[in-house]
Amino acid sequence: MRCAAVLAIAVLLVFPPLASAQTVAGKAKVVDGDSLEIGQHRIRLWGIDAPEFKQTCTRGKERWSCGYAATDALRRHLDGAIVQCVTVDKDRYGRLVAKCSSHQRSISEWMVGEGWATDYARYSKGTYARAQAKAKSAKRGIWSGTFEKPEHYRHRPH
Repeated sequence: MRCAAVLAIAVLLVFPPLASAQTVAGKAKVVDGDSLEIGQHRIRLWGIDAPEFKQTCTRGKERWSCGYAATDALRRHLDGAIVQCVTVDKDRYGRLVAKCSSHQRSISEWMVGEGWATDYARYSKGTYARAQAKAKSAKRGIWSGTFEKPEHYRHRPH
């Protein structure tokens, strides 16, 4: 029992829980299709998974830089707007995982609805499934052809 208590304290010291939801707001620098920086805060958008910056997708026989396109779409969408993020968690890289909005709309929902990210159902529990279905049906963004799920792409050697 004593050993379990010591282990629990050690885990909390290494991985402290978020005390409460933190709000971060300001002009965001887009890192990639699902990551931002606001001031010194590195932020992962909650509930979505966008193609990695160097990831390519296919339309017919043509390969295109869908990771760059997703990043660029988010950059153009935000274009100097004030972004508000409410933290949900921290990821293994120390980034804040947050629900962010701009233009009075969820950024994650916009990215999925425009076809530049997928609903990361493992975490979102299907929050953006309807937006994804509409983007897929309309063949927007990455749905205009074929692509490898970003999480599969990340786990493959490059």
